[in-house]
Amino acid sequence: MNILQALWLGVLQGVTEFLPISSSGHLVLGKAILGVHTEGVAYEVFVHFGTFLAILTIFWKDVWHIAKAVGHAVRHPSPGKLSLRYQEDPFFRVGILICIGTIPILVVGLFLEHEIEAVFSSPLFVSVALLVTGSFLLGTRWIKSQDTRFGMLRAFVIGLAQAFAILPGISRSGSTIAAGMYAGVERSEAARFSFLLVLPAILGATVLKGAELLHTGIPSQQIMTLFVGTIAAYISGTIALKWLLGVIRRGRLDRFGYYCYALGIVGIIWFAQGFLL
Repeated sequence: MNILQALWLGVLQGVTEFLPISSSGHLVLGKAILGVHTEGVAYEVFVHFGTFLAILTIFWKDVWHIAKAVGHAVRHPSPGKLSLRYQEDPFFRVGILICIGTIPILVVGLFLEHEIEAVFSSPLFVSVALLVTGSFLLGTRWIKSQDTRFGMLRAFVIGLAQAFAILPGISRSGSTIAAGMYAGVERSEAARFSFLLVLPAILGATVLKGAELLHTGIPSQQIMTLFVGTIAAYISGTIALKWLLGVIRRGRLDRFGYYCYALGIVGIIWFAQGFLL
């Protein structure tokens, strides 16, 4: 992978990470079209870290208040007060819900890592998965706007959607926001929780993969492509996230479903030819 390809794929990652059209799916298809080959998922992990920084930029106040509330509870543990704090402190409650919602992807990441990495080499699988994402999104068209304060069960359901979205072609933002809406959560609140929920997953994957790379050694040319991809993903991701939040407030999430269907069908036609031959 050269610098220009790393830049282009980083921009692609940043835009598609937040738009509900599957960033990992677009990376797989983009690399297949460009003829780019990378070992493992190191590049994907680091450009995801770029989008991690984008989320921090947009939601830094939420992250700060959540960290502050959880940190205070850890420093002053009191089982009798935790339940009261959960009910009265919205930031502490979101912190607990994020922990619960992170459980599914943690389990999947620990036990199915190699199987998931293998799927990242199949653009045909991604094309089919995009049709699944399109179906999730189109279904939100008929959901009436609600204002439900969600708890642990809904957080876990959204977490299951995030774990499912580890497959390339399944949009993480699309599936988690849609799952929240299907569960009765107001769409803006579902979007906010979706983006806060991904922070522990991205940070954990980046730390693990970064330690792996430091242990095995990183070629100098790969360091530059990882850096360029990360910065490109951060800048484009920040812009895309701001725009998407406005789209969600207007309630037009379903429109992205048509794009996923179109890209999925084109991908199936394109890549199935090589598969059949």
